Amino acid sequence: MEKIETATSEPQVKVVLPATPADDDSAMRKRILTIPNVICFGRLIGALSLIYFAIAEQTIVFTVVFVILSLSDWVDGRLARWLNQRSDFGARLDSFADSVLYCSLLFGMIWLRWDVLRLEAGWWVVGLGSYVLTTSAGLWKYRRIPSYHTRAAKITQWLILLGAVSLLMDFSIWPFRLAMLAGTLTNFEATVITWILAEWHADVLTLDHARKIARGGEEDADEDDGEDEVLAETLRRE
Repeated sequence: MEKIETATSEPQVKVVLPATPADDDSAMRKRILTIPNVICFGRLIGALSLIYFAIAEQTIVFTVVFVILSLSDWVDGRLARWLNQRSDFGARLDSFADSVLYCSLLFGMIWLRWDVLRLEAGWWVVGLGSYVLTTSAGLWKYRRIPSYHTRAAKITQWLILLGAVSLLMDFSIWPFRLAMLAGTLTNFEATVITWILAEWHADVLTLDHARKIARGGEEDADEDDGEDEVLAETLRRE
């Protein structure tokens, strides 16, 4: 009699590894419906309403709405970090909403304060030209608008808020001039970043950050930036 040996199959165990922080971050960067993005959509709609208030010559309402919309930009940025809801779509949406907001602001200031702006053309025309330059450079190289959100840009946003309120309320013209100068320098920095980076990147804080991305990839730069943020937070607490 022949012995027939039958092979017994062992049960296969499928090991499911827990998601790593890198996986979670990658998934979050693809999300569209987040709290910061909802705020961005609100700012976009609100920016269009500024045109109506300007045409209606409601200077005070125009100014108040602009201040609220500008502050919303600061709020959604903070929430994106605190809630870990930063995304590439959110970065692009934020930049687009900011562009519409500042275009509406320019329209409103021309409509409401042309008597002042025409005398200050040397300041705001150069600032506007620098913005067109950096935006055109990004569209030409990446086929999309740059969304760097540099530290200089964040400072400039506050200066523009101060300068716009000062001009609209007939206070001093110097905050507006300072804002235009800061905006011009910030836009030139963004143009240099576009020249350095071979591919589109969001949230590039400084020229040094851009150089790190160009040398060693985005992950190394993000790690270095994270260490800088931890150090800054520690110093603030002390």
